[in-house]
Amino acid sequence: MSKQELRIGLIGYNFMGKAHSQAWRNAPLYFEMEAKPILKAVCGRSKDRVSTFAQRWGWEDVETDWRRLIERNDIDVIDVSTPTYLHHDMVIAAAQAGKHIFCEKPFALSSEEAQRMLEAAETAGITHCLNHNYRRCPAVRLARKLIDEKKLGRIFHWRGAYLQSWIVDPNFPLTWQLQAKFAGAGPHYDLNSHSVDLARYLVGEISTVSAMTSRFVTQRPLPAANATAFQGNSESEELGEVTVEDAAFMTVQFENGALGSFEASRFALGRKNYNMFEIYGSEGALRFNLERMNELEYFNGTDPEAAQGFRTILATEPCHEYISNWWPPGHTIGYEHEFTHAVVDFFKAVSSGCPVEPNFRDGVACMKVLEAGLRSANNGSCEAVT
Repeated sequence: MSKQELRIGLIGYNFMGKAHSQAWRNAPLYFEMEAKPILKAVCGRSKDRVSTFAQRWGWEDVETDWRRLIERNDIDVIDVSTPTYLHHDMVIAAAQAGKHIFCEKPFALSSEEAQRMLEAAETAGITHCLNHNYRRCPAVRLARKLIDEKKLGRIFHWRGAYLQSWIVDPNFPLTWQLQAKFAGAGPHYDLNSHSVDLARYLVGEISTVSAMTSRFVTQRPLPAANATAFQGNSESEELGEVTVEDAAFMTVQFENGALGSFEASRFALGRKNYNMFEIYGSEGALRFNLERMNELEYFNGTDPEAAQGFRTILATEPCHEYISNWWPPGHTIGYEHEFTHAVVDFFKAVSSGCPVEPNFRDGVACMKVLEAGLRSANNGSCEAVT
């Protein structure tokens, strides 16, 4: 093997598997990289389906046993893009095998699992990355830059909302995302994990949490044998219990004294993937909406009163992070580009031996906030993040 190559083993080939495959393929085409990713093998339970996927996306080989994939000597990086309940064992095994790890979120079913995963990775001395991809929107990077430059002054408020509507139909099947044993929680884990990561990245650590949750549909049809996530139909008349929340609202206090609110729901009709945050400070304010991901709204409180107002910045100039590798100014990028940025940064970390963020430490911190939210929703009290 050339030292200029890192061989990737991907576990999982559905929604996230496609996004990750495209990122591994595109990264060396658009970015200068010290090592080139080689799409060595992809793993899935169905030999026929994973073989079709591998042929389409350019993977050299397939496996149907994830342990066998991890044990292969021709794999340097394990990419975990499976449902949440599988992350723990896969990450532990990959770390013990000395593989670098690129893992999807939510990180784990619990903070205890997350801590074991972190300890395994650090004991092995491997590079570990948790793919909270929204950190890598150029507009979000610009938000961080403005905050670091004190353009907002002292931050007072974070307001976040991540809203979807894909399970409003009560006949939507009981997929794994709706069962606690597989997902840990509902949108509070799936969606709020993204929001909490962004809040920690932009505002700071969270100290206390108060939350409430609700389950609007308690039973759903069992999915057909070939059903996958986001399919809105079912061939079964048998019902199963929904064991996660359908919506979660959370208020928090940050360690720096700022206050925050988080809304997460899969029952927000009209919202497909509405990931929004607003940040208010003593000198300025910011607003971001993923559905307009190339834009950042900025309010400069030091402008003359007669000229004050939110301005929309199109974050597609070469000075905006990552953009110089893509298209001329005004030519927007999309959802898939965040994944390319993530694997580029991950490979830089592998090559340099320096940590990449977010990593498994961030995953542990995020899980502790989310768990405090669930405790609060269950017992009706304000909970410390410990």
